[in-house]
Amino acid sequence: YVMGLREIITLHLGQAGCLGNECWELFCLEHSIQPDGHMPSDTTIGYGDDAFNTFFSETEAGKHVPRAVYADLEESVIDEIRLGPFRQMYHPEQLITGKEDAANNFAR
Repeated sequence: YVMGLREIITLHLGQAGCLGNECWELFCLEHSIQPDGHMPSDTTIGYGDDAFNTFFSETEAGKHVPRAVYADLEESVIDEIRLGPFRQMYHPEQLITGKEDAANNFAR
């Protein structure tokens, strides 16, 4: 029996995006992945059964993209990620925002 690939996809909903971004920064520090998604010490570009491939998807160009989706009705939380130091690491389709926030939604 051969065990297949292990993949973990994280979902960061609402204000959890702030904490999620911090978590991914720590993952990058732990595995020596730069803010642009490249890992100079990785010699197995595009393949390999490394532990960090559980959390990151590696492109053919050697860029490591987090297996994460961020969603929030309020744009400001996701904008912190879009404009932050790790912005080049994410694909735009991973960062989903709404048109208005959910503040006082219960009163409507």
